[in-house]
Amino acid sequence: MSETLPTPTKKPTLTERWKALLPEYGKIALTTYFAIFFLVLGGFTLAIRLGFRPEEGSATGWAGTMAGAYAATKLTQPLRILGTLALTPFIARIVRGKPAASP
Repeated sequence: MSETLPTPTKKPTLTERWKALLPEYGKIALTTYFAIFFLVLGGFTLAIRLGFRPEEGSATGWAGTMAGAYAATKLTQPLRILGTLALTPFIARIVRGKPAASP
């Protein structure tokens, strides 16, 4: 007896999944992504400011803090995209007033 095995399908990349999410959720997906971005950026900025004490009122101290926070935030981009992909359908159901899907 010979059984044919199903051919494995290629898992879509993050970019492909993001591009598929945008037409369906549009503004909700973008708002979710930027909300996560600014929360992470703010968190890194706060963590850096609390960990390092640059001179008060110094423009270079603030610029260095923001540069470091931005660099750390960019490193988390794949995780932020995954978070957006996971949270957007849930947020869309809340915003659109639809009940949660049953399992």
